[in-house]
Amino acid sequence: MTSYPQTTVLHGIETNRRNGSLVSPICQSTTFRRDTIDAPTAHQYSRVSNPTVSELETKLGALEDASPAVCFSSGLAAETALILSLCKAGDRVVCSAAAYGGTIRLLTDIFNAFNIDGVFVDSTSPEEIERAITENTTLVLIETPANPTLALTDIRAVAAITKKLCVPLCVDNTFLTLIIQKPLNLGADITVTSTTKLIEGHSAATGGAIVSRDESVLERVRFIRKSTGSIQTPFNAWQTLQGLKTLPIRVKAQSENAQVIAEALADHPTICKVNYPGLSTFDNYDLAVSQHEGHHGNVLSFEAIGGRATAEQLVEALEVCRLVEHVGSVETLVTHSASMTHGDCSRAHLEKIDVTQGLIRLSVGLEEPEVIIQDICQALSQIESREEDLCHAEALAS
Repeated sequence: MTSYPQTTVLHGIETNRRNGSLVSPICQSTTFRRDTIDAPTAHQYSRVSNPTVSELETKLGALEDASPAVCFSSGLAAETALILSLCKAGDRVVCSAAAYGGTIRLLTDIFNAFNIDGVFVDSTSPEEIERAITENTTLVLIETPANPTLALTDIRAVAAITKKLCVPLCVDNTFLTLIIQKPLNLGADITVTSTTKLIEGHSAATGGAIVSRDESVLERVRFIRKSTGSIQTPFNAWQTLQGLKTLPIRVKAQSENAQVIAEALADHPTICKVNYPGLSTFDNYDLAVSQHEGHHGNVLSFEAIGGRATAEQLVEALEVCRLVEHVGSVETLVTHSASMTHGDCSRAHLEKIDVTQGLIRLSVGLEEPEVIIQDICQALSQIESREEDLCHAEALAS
């Protein structure tokens, strides 16, 4: 079924539907009746497992040729469970420096207090990852493409290192999903995804998922989830199942739109930098072609001349694109990463990963790409007009 992802998300293994309903039902029950003490049912308590959540888990696992996923209340809840599963006091996590701000915060401000050492490296250099791995390293966590710079890490190269050193490798695959990038097939041991983003796709339900072909990892992660109460709710799982039905179509269409928009922005005279793996001028374009399956995702980032001041004026002048802290929705969204998703990161860390005050992240939706291009261009024109008016006023005043 995994050769046919659209069929998998529409059908797959489904829960028992006594009334023959086409749409999966929501099992909004906290607990499940037993017939006898010694004969537990498949589900006993919804903090541990739930039929609606299990259907989502089965489909997500099937898409990666793996056992059922383990679903959580959010992507960060999934990462938390993973670290708790693999690490103890005195252990080290080697992590991409260019990653989601919440991941960085989790390691530096939460797990560091429990003597779990988070070390951030330039994961685009496999050699840096190898140098950072010590005897007490129990997890390597990379994000590719990175948030928000889109920097790429060579999963195959890093996997060769981690396998040699017997350290589990986890890939945060939120930006591409398994439709475009299949980390397990590239050598990774685990994938983690914020299903809140592209998988659900409609900004209606939070969630996260861990997928692996290692049953011992999944068993430990499920135990942590049961013990900490971080399972996804049945209603959010149901909403995510509805979004999942169109995931392959949406991801491809949004990626194609992003390609058109990235090319247009790269030619705009007042935009000095565009980060998108589909551009032939992108630093790791060859890696993108070999690692991604035909498309390069719906997220890009760019900088206009003028830094923070221009970024502020630009996002305020947009009429179609919405300013939010989110990616992956069917609508086009903009984010000022330095003050929003990465607002808790130190200035030194932002400089290390090249997140400037003028950087704007664009999550491309399903609108016609020319509409988004026109929206950005009209916003830039407004800024230019204001600057010209200011210069004229200053000239008159002098």
